Amino acid sequence: MTSTSEPDQPALTVVCHVRAPLLLEPVDEQIETIQACESEGAIDDLLLRSWPKEVALSEESPHQEVLERYDRFSAWADERGVTIRPPFRKRTTTSQVTGETRERLVTPLLCLELYAGDELLGVFPHSDEVTADTYTTDEAIATLRTGGLPTPLADPDEGLESATGDTCPDCGGSLIDGQGLFACSDCGWIGTVAESGRHESESARRTREQEPSIVKSQ
Repeated sequence: MTSTSEPDQPALTVVCHVRAPLLLEPVDEQIETIQACESEGAIDDLLLRSWPKEVALSEESPHQEVLERYDRFSAWADERGVTIRPPFRKRTTTSQVTGETRERLVTPLLCLELYAGDELLGVFPHSDEVTADTYTTDEAIATLRTGGLPTPLADPDEGLESATGDTCPDCGGSLIDGQGLFACSDCGWIGTVAESGRHESESARRTREQEPSIVKSQ
């Protein structure tokens, strides 16, 4: 495979998450196209990952890696000024036996992460809540196939402005400042202000500190 990167440029890597089984119409066509991008040299590396349809939003969930990635994606979306909900969504289930209520995260059928080295450049699909535009995986793959680099919607400055306000980045509720530790009384979100100036959840901060090399940790 011919590398797409210049000698002094970081490698362009795509991480493709798909619900198992992988080969489902029309997802198999998208996978074939992104595999062609790698074989033709449009990207340097392609990592295929499968994930379940939904996972429990709890520390006891056996799918902590999925939850950590969701936190990372959410932090990127906040910084960029876009949203990943949808394609991700949350739903509540109640056990008919115990009556216990649990919150679950529903994953998209297909999701792409685009990296330059260890830097996360984009998560696809995502949407601009202001314009209601969506950058789909099909569009991102088509751009890569032509040798281009998908440019996410919105603007980092817009995300920074919205993320440093007094509203919760998760539900839009009001944040309470407890000496640098912010909490949302509506959804229970807890976080701080990162060096970039945006609000960052505690789980996202721990994930970022524990995983300095995102791609290489696969």
